[in-house]
Amino acid sequence: MTITLRDATVEDLTSVGALHHRSRVATYSAFLPPEALAAPSGEAMGWYWAERWGWERDDHLMTVAERDGRLVGFSYVGPDDEGDPDAGLLHAIHLDPAERGRGTGRALMIDALDAMRAQGWHRAGLWVLEGNTGARRFYEQGGWQPTGESRPEVFGGTPTTHLRYTRPL
Repeated sequence: MTITLRDATVEDLTSVGALHHRSRVATYSAFLPPEALAAPSGEAMGWYWAERWGWERDDHLMTVAERDGRLVGFSYVGPDDEGDPDAGLLHAIHLDPAERGRGTGRALMIDALDAMRAQGWHRAGLWVLEGNTGARRFYEQGGWQPTGESRPEVFGGTPTTHLRYTRPL
């Protein structure tokens, strides 16, 4: 019944994609219309992660969370997207919807921060959708602070805004 964290393997990426899709639909449906969440499918998300990880695995780390041998979450960290050599970026934490409130997200965040420290980074950044108030609250409780930076993005044809958060490591 306990959660286990480990480095992802290539064999995990199909399951990571399916979980990412479920997480997005469950979370983002509170503030995005259904048509924005219709694609990509879980299978397409698996292909996305296989391709992305193939390009980034030398300087990025994906950690998966398992409960009773089943993948229930993942995190993905790498260098800062703004080119700051002293900062890492938390690209993602996603959970199976049934895993919310069980401490798995917190365990993945602590592990991600430790991984960034191990890379020698002194600061961490992330981008979160403005409408994702649950994630924003989760990150703020974890010591992250909004910077006031934002960037527009189109999500499934729907205009959205990402907000930048940072924290010291």
